[in-house]
Amino acid sequence: MKIALDIMGTDYGPKELVLGAINAVKKFDCEVVLVGDEVVAKDLLRQYKELDNQRIKIQHASQVINMDEHPAIAVKSKKDASIVVASKMLRAGECDALVSAGSTGAASVAAVLCVGRIKGVERPAIATAIPSLTGATVVLDSGSMVDAKPMNLVHSAIMGSVYAEKLLNLKNPKVGLLNVGSEETKGNEQALATYPLLKEVKQINFKGNVEGRDITNGSVDVVVCDGFVGNVVLKFGEGLAKAIFTLIKEAIMGGGMLAKIGGALIKPAMAKLREKMDPNAYGGALLLGVKAPFIICHGSSKAYAITNAIGVAVKFSENNLVSAITEKIAESQKRNEETDK
Repeated sequence: MKIALDIMGTDYGPKELVLGAINAVKKFDCEVVLVGDEVVAKDLLRQYKELDNQRIKIQHASQVINMDEHPAIAVKSKKDASIVVASKMLRAGECDALVSAGSTGAASVAAVLCVGRIKGVERPAIATAIPSLTGATVVLDSGSMVDAKPMNLVHSAIMGSVYAEKLLNLKNPKVGLLNVGSEETKGNEQALATYPLLKEVKQINFKGNVEGRDITNGSVDVVVCDGFVGNVVLKFGEGLAKAIFTLIKEAIMGGGMLAKIGGALIKPAMAKLREKMDPNAYGGALLLGVKAPFIICHGSSKAYAITNAIGVAVKFSENNLVSAITEKIAESQKRNEETDK
């Protein structure tokens, strides 16, 4: 299994990504191609004493797309940007999957232009696993489609169901449409137009509208929304989790001796809970709807998150998720065509 890793354009620079790659080849018995500045990559491998590691290769890319650049313009104008080079490698079959922690917009554009969409999918969606009381809930889109049409959300529901089934091992996963109420008549124009379409999709187990609290209570396994709402949900959840842990720590440290003793007693349990809630433990988010496994990480990802993202990429590829999504989308299209006759 060979994974292309875009090492440029991140908040912390290539150092954390290269370290994450070094750890990943040991943990997941895979190969990694570092895509970016060759001189920088070699220097870092030399620092980590891994320059002779045969499972880590380098593909030089002379350009970088920064976070503040317009994604489409940058991808089209910077032909030798690391994300563009990595995406072309993926399309050519020179690697099995791609991991990027650079500009999400640039990665999404490169995926569409260089790798290509699955037939029938108009807009790829970013799927993120969020911890819940029953394990994890897949939320999509979490940042790719800021404005989405009802049919885009239908495709997201199908792709999210395949994700939950293949990667989370959930049989007949339950799907919900994120809304401001559970009643069928609730919501904005987008939600009202999407609901009846989802009811007709035989490839999913649609349970109706769900509210924000349902994402974490485990009542459904897949939550569908547009990328604007999904990204706000994702960032709010991450911020809330950090705030809660900070407040607990402050209460323990400022609560006197008994509170500190109690804190010491629950420390192992809190460590396990923190690990479960840590988004870095889940690695990256999957860009579903393109023709090859594509993983998008936070720009602030450190080595631990990159290692786990490479693990997700390996699992993505091994479980033939792209083929399964292609099949389900084709089934849905065929049924729609038969209904229209």
